[in-house]
This record gives sequence, C-alpha cells and structure tokens, in this order.
Amino acid sequence: MPRLERCEGRVALVTGGSSGIGEAIARGLAQRGVAVALLSRGSARLDASANRIARGGAVVSTHPCDVGDPAGLQAAIEAAASRHGRLDIVVCSAGIGAHGLFPDTTLETMDAIVRTNVQGLLYTLHFALPHLLARGEGWIVNVSSVAGRLGQPDEAVYSASKFAVTGLSEALVLELAPRGIHVLTLYPGLVRTALFSEEELARLPERVRRAALDPDDVARATLRGLDLGRHEVTIPRIAIGGYLIRTLAPGVFRRILSSVRLGALPSRRPEKG
Repeated sequence: MPRLERCEGRVALVTGGSSGIGEAIARGLAQRGVAVALLSRGSARLDASANRIARGGAVVSTHPCDVGDPAGLQAAIEAAASRHGRLDIVVCSAGIGAHGLFPDTTLETMDAIVRTNVQGLLYTLHFALPHLLARGEGWIVNVSSVAGRLGQPDEAVYSASKFAVTGLSEALVLELAPRGIHVLTLYPGLVRTALFSEEELARLPERVRRAALDPDDVARATLRGLDLGRHEVTIPRIAIGGYLIRTLAPGVFRRILSSVRLGALPSRRPEKG
C-alpha cells in the first residue's frame, strides 16, 4: 500500500525534528492525526519544537540523541516505540552542511557531515526498520537534496553525502516494496534553514535568494508525495529540468551552473607569493 491514506492512529519517528524541514514535516503529520516522536540533539530546542507542534492538540514525544551515536540513537528509537506502542513512518531529516571550497574543507568538517548525513541516516534505518517490517507496512522519507542529484560547487562534501542518500534510497525502493515498506526520497532546493547563514545566502545571486523555500513548502510537497504514493519529490519542480539537462547535455548543464554559482564563490585561485 504505497499511498499514505489513513493517518489517524499512526506514529512517525522524525530525526532532525527540532527545526527546519524535520519540524515542518512533523507538524504536517501531526495535523493529520499522526503521533510524532521527535529526535534531535539539544533538549531545549527539541522541547520548543514539541511545544509548537503540540499547540494543535497533537501527541508529541521528544527523545534527545545524536544520530551519529549508534547506542544513543538505538535507545532513543526504542524509547519512542515503547512510548507510542508502534512505528509506522520514519522521516530521516537530520543533516548538517558546510559551505566552502573543497581544498579549504577540514577533515573534521568532512567527518562531521558524513557522520550525520550518511552514517546517521543508515543507523536510523537500521534501528527503526525492524519495527516497520514487523508490521508488514510502513513509510520511509529520506531527505536528500537537489545537491544529491546535481553536484554543487561550494558544498562538495555536502553534495557527496546527499548523493549517498540518493543511492541508498533508490536501492531501498526495490528492496523494501515487496515487504510493504514505501520509500520516498525528498529533493529540496535552497531552503531557509540553519544550513545557510545570512552571509552564505548573500553570496548567491539575487534571483536564487528570492526563490528560497520555506520549510512548510517542503513539508506540504512531502505530504502530497506520500498521499500519491510517489518515490521522489523535488521542490521546486523546475530543478527537474536540471536533472534532464545534466543527463542529456552535461556540458550545457555545467556552463549553466558555472554562470549561476561560480561568480559568487570565494577566490578559486591561490595568491601568488
């Protein structure tokens, strides 16, 4: 049953639930009658998110943890399942990013991005998936990015981590469908979240900044995708044209991307001594 047709009585586990896309999706699900278990680092921000979502009368629980810590994550997921008695939906939204040229990216930054965006998502599914498989049905939402389909200058490591999410999701669509689990991969473009500082936004062309999405826009597109049983949701949809150009005319795509992004990047040439 790929479509999410009945929400009342279901339970969603949402990583990265303290802000941004994760909180927005959790709020959208809660408004439909889904109980939500929020996971994120930092109890204060997590409680604030839960309070905002619960204002509409939703059932919300909070489970502070670091998705990159397997033991802590497993304990949080088991506590959520015990608290609500079941898990039906898993939203993997925890993610971090960093902007800067690859040669300037430290090993610590690389490790942090991969630990959260890749290992954290793998660990979440490893511990949560058995609950869905035991029920014989369920829905997974993996938050990738347009940068996980079209590699972006100024965020190469982030792009690499999201390409990993894309590849995993494409494999799981086929693996899990016979077992009643539907996988939807979300590909948002530029979203106004903590991933982008005002300084980083200022480096982008004005037309790109104007097109920045609100997390609630992304949540609505995600929920519609679940309603329709889709495996992929890209927002804004104009980015799909980029996918096609990249496939059919990669040289043209690189020229377009260069004209949009490279002029806003820090100096790409080392200074002469």
